[in-house]
Amino acid sequence: MSAATEQQVLELLASKAGRALDFLNPDKVKELVHFWMSEIGLPARYFEIVSAEDILKHVESLAAELAGQAASGSTFDMEIRHETETSALYVVPSSVSGKDSGMMRYSLGPAQSTPVHRVENYIEQTFFSRFHNDEDEHADVQTQARRTLVRSLSTAQPHSPGSPTPGSTILANRPFRLQAFRSKAAVEEAGGAHLRLYLLQACEFVNPKPADDETRIEELADKGFLSDVDAKTKAAYQEVVRKTVETGEPVFQFFQDFEDEGHKATLLLVSHFIGDTHSFFVGMPAVYRHYYMFAHTKYVEMFSNGIIVFAFYLNPLSVIRQPDGSTVEPSSKLVSRMAHMEQDASLHFVLPKHSFTPLLTSGKLSVQETTYAYCAAKFAFHFLNRGERDHREVALALQSSEALAALSRLRAAFRMHAFNEGFIVDAVITNKQLISVLYDDFAARHMPSFMHRRSRVISSSNPETGGTMERESGKERLLQLVRESCKTEGERTVFEAFVTFNTSILKTNYYKPSKRAISFRLEPSILSSNAFTERPFGVFMIVGAEFRGFHVRFRDVARGGIRLVRSRYPQAYNNNVSALFDECFNLASTQQRKNKDIPEGGSKGVILLGWKYQDKGQVAFRKFVDAVLDCMIPDEQYMIDHYGKEELLFLGPDEGTADFMDWASLHARKRGYKYWKAFTTGKGTSLGGIPHDTYGMTTNSVRAYVEGIQEQLGLDPKKCTKMQTGGPDGDLGSNEIKMGLEKTVAIVDGSGVAYDPEGLDKEELTSLATRRIMVSNFNKDKFSPQGFFVNVEESDCPLPDGSTVPSGLDFRNVFHLNPMVHVDFFVPCGGRPAAVSTENYKAFLYDNDGRLRVKYIVEGANLFFTQEARLKIEEAGVILIKDASANKGGVTSSSLEVLAALCLTDEEFVEHMAIAGDVVPELYQTYVKEVQGIINNNAKLEFKCMWEHHKATNEPMSIISDLLSNKIVHLRDAILASERIWTNQTLKTNILKRAIPKTLQEFRPLDVLTSRLPAVYLKTLFASYLSSRFVYSQGLLASDLAFFEYVQELSA
Repeated sequence: MSAATEQQVLELLASKAGRALDFLNPDKVKELVHFWMSEIGLPARYFEIVSAEDILKHVESLAAELAGQAASGSTFDMEIRHETETSALYVVPSSVSGKDSGMMRYSLGPAQSTPVHRVENYIEQTFFSRFHNDEDEHADVQTQARRTLVRSLSTAQPHSPGSPTPGSTILANRPFRLQAFRSKAAVEEAGGAHLRLYLLQACEFVNPKPADDETRIEELADKGFLSDVDAKTKAAYQEVVRKTVETGEPVFQFFQDFEDEGHKATLLLVSHFIGDTHSFFVGMPAVYRHYYMFAHTKYVEMFSNGIIVFAFYLNPLSVIRQPDGSTVEPSSKLVSRMAHMEQDASLHFVLPKHSFTPLLTSGKLSVQETTYAYCAAKFAFHFLNRGERDHREVALALQSSEALAALSRLRAAFRMHAFNEGFIVDAVITNKQLISVLYDDFAARHMPSFMHRRSRVISSSNPETGGTMERESGKERLLQLVRESCKTEGERTVFEAFVTFNTSILKTNYYKPSKRAISFRLEPSILSSNAFTERPFGVFMIVGAEFRGFHVRFRDVARGGIRLVRSRYPQAYNNNVSALFDECFNLASTQQRKNKDIPEGGSKGVILLGWKYQDKGQVAFRKFVDAVLDCMIPDEQYMIDHYGKEELLFLGPDEGTADFMDWASLHARKRGYKYWKAFTTGKGTSLGGIPHDTYGMTTNSVRAYVEGIQEQLGLDPKKCTKMQTGGPDGDLGSNEIKMGLEKTVAIVDGSGVAYDPEGLDKEELTSLATRRIMVSNFNKDKFSPQGFFVNVEESDCPLPDGSTVPSGLDFRNVFHLNPMVHVDFFVPCGGRPAAVSTENYKAFLYDNDGRLRVKYIVEGANLFFTQEARLKIEEAGVILIKDASANKGGVTSSSLEVLAALCLTDEEFVEHMAIAGDVVPELYQTYVKEVQGIINNNAKLEFKCMWEHHKATNEPMSIISDLLSNKIVHLRDAILASERIWTNQTLKTNILKRAIPKTLQEFRPLDVLTSRLPAVYLKTLFASYLSSRFVYSQGLLASDLAFFEYVQELSA
């Protein structure tokens, strides 16, 4: 074939006499054609897809480049791009030259400037970056990856003749195969440079839509792949594909003694689902170059089940030429280099590109060192303590929660400007020699013993010290080294934080090969008491390619939501970065006070998406959860657990993550977490979830407070008027409409404002709430003559009183301040945080004649009022129940969802708590009704306690709510610390009989249920019930003696 094709090219050349190659000797031209066609060692597939005309163009490019080089003495820099609708070819000079027996790496300057890097970066951006997973919250990783391939196949257009514009090849939207070869022969006239060829072809899968459980590559692979590879290679691919399907995790595996283009090589296969990483192809060469290896051949294969496999055929470089012309030989043996590289490949997969990548590509630091530097830099940014003492003193002097919030924002701004991330990056680059020492200390503490550790010796950057300093693992020695090496106070502060990072880690998945993000379980004592008034129980820091995040919990057993933070513009991102940990800490602290009735303490997770990855919310969430699970179920082979205790975390939905809970629970099961059923709340009913909206769980507690006020004051609900924010399309809004008996005169939701002083038609509202649609769908015929609806999209809208609304949007946003509205009850079920503050509370309270517009407020939505505004409103005589008390029904429901999941075996749970289709198990129905009753009873008990204390002391209800929470939480902690109370068997049995729902006790005996509960959870359940029931029944002013008598009575 080659000879015939070569003859065709020569004939074509002869027919083009007088064209591009006429300036060369005819014999020289024939020599170049023969060299290109037969000697350089192009792969056979090249001749199958490239026409004789295009081959001649490639020879012309070679001839022109050689002529230009000879004339100017410039570096050989030939580049060929040949793109069609079904294939693409790229040819550039290789970065590796020399004979096979003594390969040498030519340093052509920074890696980013080499032709190889340029073309690989082009391929990365043009092809790999196009394959992103759909943001489908219900699909697992494999399903999403498969959908991505199916979508790309469906959008591809049929082949048609003609060559598209470079860069517009249809391959950019199709699954593809990539083969990268290094030419066998060198271009001697170009200084012995070899060529690197990249060949991409559209995939033709054997089975484009395989079964979900299919793992055989005979069904999943491209037809060309199956015909190209031998049995040994096919078996290697089969092994990594099978492992990826079974675990859902990336797989890194070496295979020794593989034949590659006539050479023996070590094959590295990296297998993962599409969408799990980015920039991997372009960055991986820096990993193996660091260990003096080069890839003679590289392949990328896609499979129809959504898996992508990278193959690198690696050979050692025996001699390395440095930029200054000197040569060095690798100091480590090949087997040692391979061992390091397997770990480095996994780290590169997790963090393929970051601010310290140039230190890797330039050979200054290893992958492990640059990854460590990146993680430690994030830690330093978020936990630097400079100026915290002054912050603490000012905070103690302030009483207003709004002033404290403002101070917190100032603190975040100080951190952003005084120790911004750019400053930390500069400090690391300036003192990069310290990273090697600090990383070795990190490795000595956290690297498993079976893995190789490298000791380093560096020269001090301080010329006065001279000599060398060997690595010392002691903290004081490291701090001394930092003081001697850094020239400025700011740099010293940064690296002191690095030392703290090393010593504060209790466990990390850093050395686990199959991780998807890097997690660190931190010792909470790192938090300065000068800045944080309360020390949490545990802190996780998670670092991923698309995000960073924290999880903070205030008790051993804790539950709280996971929040996803997106940034609409760069400055918002900078603000979010600066406030990230403070936000997580404050949300967890608030949740701790809110969880007073339940066993779980407060916790919160916050995930901040990187500025360039605002569309990667689901990917980030999954990596975050997976990394947290790594620390919760540590792999003893790859992780050193300095904590040494089981950790119980229960996650819930929050902003941006409400639809991800099913996946997290199922993933925990796949990972082998024994409490997977309880790992998340907010799951679908098919996984035993109890949806708050369907059963009105939050509204149950809100209604208990509304009805409690009506009962205490002798009010007839049907004669009371009400306004609510949050409409019939929402959880709280719809259930408030369906469960409330009051006459609703105003509803504000996302669509606009519905108002009728005569009362909005109850039947029509109920219809909207049942259908969960906005109030814009309200039948206009049901309004009285004074009633109206103003849409947010309207402008210059006339009202019945003759006035005109210039902007429907502005009208909606401030309608809660409109003086036309007078109601008995205001129940916010939605709306913006701090909608009522000290700046506008008077407009909310009074009409134009100075009369009160509202008498009673029960906060269904969180944070609608600021605390200062609440106090001002109560001063005016309004009865107000704050959010932490009123809407705790959802929290209680989620806690009881956890309890049921822990009490039942997997088989019992599937049969009795999981809804299959329309069949609702009897146990589920009974349990849900009991949960509703518990929520209602808890709210009534708390309301009664608050009301009586208010009558006795005249303290504001907003303050009483906080006092009540603090009293219960502190008593619970005291009970947990008392072994004497816990070992009182009669008391324990009596409390647990009351704390565990009757439905579960009727299903299985109490002793069976308690034996299934984790010991720490059982004790916390006991303490939370005992503390809350004592405070509710005896009041906030009850003495220690009263508690003793209460316990004695329950012990009888």
